[in-house]
Amino acid sequence: MKVKFYTLGCKVNTYETEAMEQQFITNGYSLSDDIADIYVINTCAVTNIAERKSRQMIRRAKEQNPKAIIVVCGCYAQTSKEEIEKMNEVDVVIGINEKTDIVNIVSEYLKSNNIKSDINKNIKVSDVMHQNEYLDFGTTTYTELNRAVVKVQDGCDRFCSYCIIPYARGKVRSRNPESVLREIVQISQNGIKEVVITGIHLASYGKDFKQDEVEEYRRTFGYEEKYNQFNPKDDLHTGGFRLIELLEQINKIKGIERIRLGSLEPKLITDEFVKRLSNLDKICPHFHLSLQSGCDKTLKEMNRRYTTEEFEKSCNILRRAYPEVALTTDIIVGFPNESNIDFEETYKFLQKIKFYKMHIFKYSPKKGTVAINMPNQVDGNIKEERSKKLIELSNKYQNEYNKSYLGKTVKVLFEEYKNGYYKGHTANYIVVNVKGKEEEKKDIVDKLLNVQIIECDEQTIELIGQI
Repeated sequence: MKVKFYTLGCKVNTYETEAMEQQFITNGYSLSDDIADIYVINTCAVTNIAERKSRQMIRRAKEQNPKAIIVVCGCYAQTSKEEIEKMNEVDVVIGINEKTDIVNIVSEYLKSNNIKSDINKNIKVSDVMHQNEYLDFGTTTYTELNRAVVKVQDGCDRFCSYCIIPYARGKVRSRNPESVLREIVQISQNGIKEVVITGIHLASYGKDFKQDEVEEYRRTFGYEEKYNQFNPKDDLHTGGFRLIELLEQINKIKGIERIRLGSLEPKLITDEFVKRLSNLDKICPHFHLSLQSGCDKTLKEMNRRYTTEEFEKSCNILRRAYPEVALTTDIIVGFPNESNIDFEETYKFLQKIKFYKMHIFKYSPKKGTVAINMPNQVDGNIKEERSKKLIELSNKYQNEYNKSYLGKTVKVLFEEYKNGYYKGHTANYIVVNVKGKEEEKKDIVDKLLNVQIIECDEQTIELIGQI
């Protein structure tokens, strides 16, 4: 039977789609780019728009093949199974915990439902809040061109007032470091030079390890110094095997030339962490620190657990260690009770920090979160105006940063050839285009090459260079 996947949301979801695809292939199914017998929609619930897109994907799949089996999984399936159950198009609904068993669930459905019935739906959604162990798909990789994404952690315990993800993903669960390293060794053996380390709340990696696990990992990887017990006042410190220890081990793997980090908690960025991080020669000087607001009042109402002063300190620590660092962030505009004065405070803070790029989101009330019941919801037109203003500021700083590379020579990992240009990224994630002929592909794609920057394209916010 042929299977086709649709995926919405973050890199973690895309990684899990790749893992589920591999499970289907191992069990004799084939993947389809066209009409399929089984459609799996891996959904997102981070915003109402994401949920709407998930529903549209479900209906689109059914239109492609009315006789197909429609399987819905992911965060929207976890948080809104009753809503999905009412959709006539859906046959099977599975939760976050059940993704690793998707093939068996679908096989059981096929055996028991020779005649399809809208009433007889198979719903497998357990309570993710009671899941204590990381569910490992086994050795698998999701690759974006020549960049592999590796999931090392699941769950979140931050409970920001606007966010549904802790309820969709459950408590913090960290992947066994030996499993992570095995996967990355396989990646390097496949000739992939860059890995992206990702998770739902990456900074919490290792927080859930038990003392005997920590002792075992430290012995395995040769950490001789005595570790400190977990300090409850420092809620990101695991006392023994943290993200930094994992990165130190990944840095030793031959064949991997770049290690890129997913979104980080600002409070993780301490002098100690960055001192050890900067000793790792493969770490990319590109860090995504999710800010959400530059106003302390709004941050408190969002339950973000840091102040703008603390956030700025983290940025300064990174800039001292990495002089050409590219800092990116997320900003929410129009959060409940965000006044014009609050927004201007955010705007001034962003002018002070000068991020390389800002991802701007208009606040969307989310069922099941604290913020949906907050007073003073902001008008949609005001959100739109604030969003445009911040996008303009982001583009301005991105172009200014790019122009600083004019005439310089940078290393670029080339990923593809398209429309007469080879495209790749620098270590700090700037897009670089080099004009060339397609027959040169074997000498350029998948290679790390020196490129002299000759032009900045202010429309696309990309660099143009020559080899």
